[in-house]
Amino acid sequence: MKKHFRIALAGNPNCGKTSIFNALTGARQHVGNYPGVTVESKSGNFSIGDIDIELVDLPGIYSLSSSSPEENVAFEVLTGKGIDLILNVIDSSIPRRSMYLTTQLAELHIPMMLVFNMSDDARKKGIKFNIAKLEKYFGSPIVQTVGRTSDGVKPLLERLPKVLDELENHGVPMLSYGSDIDDSIAEIASRIDALGVKKYEHIPSRFFAVKLLESDSCTMKIPEFKSVWGDVSAQIKHLAQIHAIDEAHTFMADRRYAMISGAFRDSISMTGEKRRQISDKIDSVVTNKVFGLPFFLLVMYATFWFTFTCADPIMVLIEDAFGALSDGIKSVWSPDVMPYLRDLLTDGVIGGVGGVIVFLPNILFLFFAIALLEESGYMSRAAFVMDGIMRRFGLQGKSFVPLVLGFGCSVPAIMATRCIESEKDRKTTIMVLPLISCGARLPIYALIIPAFFALKYQALMMWVIYIIGVVVALLGARLLKNTIFKGDGEVYLMELPPYRMPTFRSLMLHMWDRAKMYLQKAGTIILATSILLFIANTYPEKTDLSKDYDALAEKAAKAAALTDSDIKVLSANNFLSAQGLAELEEQGCISDETIASLEERKPTLVQQAVLKKCSDLNAELAKLDNERSAELMEYTISGRIGKFMEPFFKPIGFDWKLSTASIGALAAKEVFVSQLGILYAEGEADEESVPLREQLARNYTPLQGFCIMLFCLLSIPCFATLAVIKREMNSWKAMFAEMFSLLFLAYAATFIVYQLGTFLQIGTKLIS
Repeated sequence: MKKHFRIALAGNPNCGKTSIFNALTGARQHVGNYPGVTVESKSGNFSIGDIDIELVDLPGIYSLSSSSPEENVAFEVLTGKGIDLILNVIDSSIPRRSMYLTTQLAELHIPMMLVFNMSDDARKKGIKFNIAKLEKYFGSPIVQTVGRTSDGVKPLLERLPKVLDELENHGVPMLSYGSDIDDSIAEIASRIDALGVKKYEHIPSRFFAVKLLESDSCTMKIPEFKSVWGDVSAQIKHLAQIHAIDEAHTFMADRRYAMISGAFRDSISMTGEKRRQISDKIDSVVTNKVFGLPFFLLVMYATFWFTFTCADPIMVLIEDAFGALSDGIKSVWSPDVMPYLRDLLTDGVIGGVGGVIVFLPNILFLFFAIALLEESGYMSRAAFVMDGIMRRFGLQGKSFVPLVLGFGCSVPAIMATRCIESEKDRKTTIMVLPLISCGARLPIYALIIPAFFALKYQALMMWVIYIIGVVVALLGARLLKNTIFKGDGEVYLMELPPYRMPTFRSLMLHMWDRAKMYLQKAGTIILATSILLFIANTYPEKTDLSKDYDALAEKAAKAAALTDSDIKVLSANNFLSAQGLAELEEQGCISDETIASLEERKPTLVQQAVLKKCSDLNAELAKLDNERSAELMEYTISGRIGKFMEPFFKPIGFDWKLSTASIGALAAKEVFVSQLGILYAEGEADEESVPLREQLARNYTPLQGFCIMLFCLLSIPCFATLAVIKREMNSWKAMFAEMFSLLFLAYAATFIVYQLGTFLQIGTKLIS
């Protein structure tokens, strides 16, 4: 007996195929894309005794009629060589609809085993099967399973070795379309046999004859069959005259359903009890015209609340861990020994990896929640609820879920578009997703809004910037559907599967697959760009500075040094502690912390004058540090690029510093804040974000602040998003088109706002 087999797993969406795949293969799975398309490929391995099995999970399809990329992929795989057995997974709670695909798979004459999954749901509905009759009709063995549980696939595992041992003796299905149609099929099949096409000699010519009668696009593209097109057209015309039909493929579909009804007439029975299912009761609320949308919004809010609440403490731990790792390396690695390599490792490599992994908890919990919604059956309801609204903008309901995910991160949101069957709708959704304000832009808003807008307007400004992104995305979708992806809106049957309780194991596998993909694809790109930015922000180093900053700082310290009388004033009435006096004597000045402590004690006017003297010194030293850092940065690659780009950015209110930060934000939007922190020598924007905000308020107007947010919202997304766009669209052209179109949109919109605001004198005055 053969010891290695390749089995294809085929079935409709939502039939439980993924649950069975996970139950059989566990973590031994490989995820990727089929060559030349963006449809996900998944394969895994498992063993039964000494039998090794490779299980190929085909995309979920309703037929082999080539109306979607998924069906094209399934057609290519199943008509190619190397498949020993087809496991056709069927939702046994809706057998008539599920087995439409089965009739097409049976025509391939590849050994097939029917897996009647969700048999527990079928029993609850009172559906009973005569398995022996169905096996005879379709010429295939049948097992009943419950894929959601590990025990539920045992019947499949027990039956599979025997089926594999008897592949050469597999049965022949009893499929007939009627004598006249069968005659036409036989006529075309004989013409195909005469061609002697070796590539498809393992597939019965009858299969291709049926597909040609249906005008199937995949079969019509096979050049070897072009010579029989005339005969096919003649047969279609002949059948149309006999049966008074307009479209052959519709007629063939009707005949398939008739075959299924005939097969089920004596082999399926249902109890007379009419019970309203729990799913129907829940749907009366969650898909209600009035309550459906508010409930969906509540679910999305709960999803994000769960994601960020659970992820936050873990993110803090990861940040602390990478910080401790970096500090530990710095403590044992002397700055005098290969200092550049030391900084590259701690600030570039560790900082870059940490910048990626810190978001991993968000990704894990987000996909856990999404998997829960998908496998429970609710996500189909969400698409149903939003379908009417989205179609007004040229999209469909399934586009709404990725758009919502875009508020978290564009990378997994773009991956989530794989649930959209229509290629045009899918591509449109991908192209507008970067306009949704992702979580990486939030630090920018959190920096800019408090710096330029009063407290009572801050929530409004945050709401406005998010709404702008949503509105522009929807308008962009409408534009794309009217131009590049023009075409009539495709209508889809929105299947509402019954609600089910997902298994913890399947949720974990789903979550891990997506998280691994995020780390492999997005993480490597951010790591590489972080290293490049470190180099660009560091080199070349300027050694000949325009000022002797150390000398100026020393001079300022001496000029502002506290005299004995100053110290006496401060120490009067225990105003300054002994520890504070010792600090003054050691440093020759006074720290900001000491000043703040003293000011809380309500000093006298004389004491206030002394404190101001100290405060002015600290401000002067900070100014010198700021000038030095800016001069060093201006000399680096990033600074030179910023200076070069300044004339281009000036009409939208950006100077060279903002230009440099905008370029750095291509690595990750959060880099915009850290770049400004470096440029203004104020550190990172968390505990020290207030000084950075003050620096921005001193140098820019509220109008410029708003333009910063608008440009960051509409402009080119991060490199990780661009890479995923290229991967999912399978096109460099699409990626570059996205880059330049968004850059033009951002520049044009910001130019109009800045120039109009300047003309009308709106927000053009510095606030500090």
